[in-house]
Amino acid sequence: MALANLAAGARGGEGLAHASLPYQQALKAFFRRRVEGGEVDDLVQEVLLRLHNRRDGGEVANLGSFIFQTATNVLLDRRRRDTVRKRQAHCELEEVHHPLDELSPDRILQAKEQAAVAAAALGDLPLRTRAAFMLVRFEGMSYKAAAAQLGLSVSAVEKHVAKALKHLTSRLQEHDAPHRPKPGFFR
Repeated sequence: MALANLAAGARGGEGLAHASLPYQQALKAFFRRRVEGGEVDDLVQEVLLRLHNRRDGGEVANLGSFIFQTATNVLLDRRRRDTVRKRQAHCELEEVHHPLDELSPDRILQAKEQAAVAAAALGDLPLRTRAAFMLVRFEGMSYKAAAAQLGLSVSAVEKHVAKALKHLTSRLQEHDAPHRPKPGFFR
């Protein structure tokens, strides 16, 4: 009798979300069997929101069936969304997965030293190589635009940029080598 009164209240304007309150524990049990525990309340909330937003959708003959059909649709929509967004490939934002790079005085000094080494390495490059590298990497120009500005072919610009990258990488690795432990150092 009470459920019939709730269904009548849903027709009378109180809304399906209000009429579905007695079903919340059953909805939680429904979702607990299908998803991880931390997501159950969110899914129940989504069902209630859909029921609330269904204002003038007509009469609902069987409220319980309608609520659980809505819950099933919420799960299906969620699975589709998770598949599209590749949710399983995401990792949680935890310090273990994303360590915080603290700006300690040592780290700041190391970055300043690396910047000085990179600037010196750029200064060692031939003028055309340095110009091609600066236009492409620092100015954001395409290889084609840099080639037009320097009066070179696109292939020549690509070779100059590759040469500059190789030189910079080599110099930075030479600089970092004394700071790295040698293989077998801790044995």
